[in-house]
Amino acid sequence: MMEEGIHGLLTPENCVLVLIDYQPQMMFAVENIDGQTLINNAVALAKTAKLFGVPIIPTTVSSETFSGPMFEQLQEVFPDIEPIDRTSMNSWEDKRVVNAIEGTGRKKLLLGGLWTEVCVVFPAISALEDGYEVYVAADACGDITDLAHDMAMERMIQTGAVPMNAMQFLSELQRDWERHDTVDGVVDIIKKHQAPFGVGMRYFTAVRERARQED
Repeated sequence: MMEEGIHGLLTPENCVLVLIDYQPQMMFAVENIDGQTLINNAVALAKTAKLFGVPIIPTTVSSETFSGPMFEQLQEVFPDIEPIDRTSMNSWEDKRVVNAIEGTGRKKLLLGGLWTEVCVVFPAISALEDGYEVYVAADACGDITDLAHDMAMERMIQTGAVPMNAMQFLSELQRDWERHDTVDGVVDIIKKHQAPFGVGMRYFTAVRERARQED
C-alpha cells in the first residue's frame, strides 16, 4: 500500500496530459529555454501521450484576439482535438477545462505550458487544492527569465507538485523494452526528439538491422 503523500509512477491508465498556451504571443518573451527545444519537448510529450492512449487536454488563451493559435507542430499530433480557448490566466477557472479533466476519471495531471510562473503555476495550485496529483514537465515550460521559471517550479514543488521531464514521461510509461506494442513508437520518439540519446538509438537500430541481414 502506498504511503500517504507519495505520488506514484505515472501509467497509461492513470494520468492526463494538459498542454497550456503553446502560442506565438506567449513564446515571444520566453528566455529560460531555447524556443526550438521547448517546442521539441512539448511535441515529445504529446506524441508520448498519443502513443500510450493518455488523454490530452489542450488549452489556449485568447487565440483569436491576442495570443494566436496553438503551435502547428503540436496541433499536428492531435489534429482532431480542438484546444479549449479561454480568457482566464488560470485555466482551472474555466469550467470547460475542469470538466474535460474530470471526464477522464483520472487524478494524476501532467502539465506543460507557457508561462511557468502564471499559466502553469495557477492551475497546478488549483488542481492540488481540489485533490489532484500534479506533475510538471519542467523542460516543456517556458518563462520570461531563468529566475521566473525557477521560482515558479520551486513554488509548485513546495505546494506539492512533482517535477519531471519529457524523456522521463516516455520512459515511465514504457518502463519495459519487452512491451512490444509500444516499443517501436517509443524508439521513434527518442530518435526524433531526444538527442543525443536519439542519435545513439539510430546507431543501435542500424547496427541491429545490419546484423539481421548478415544472419
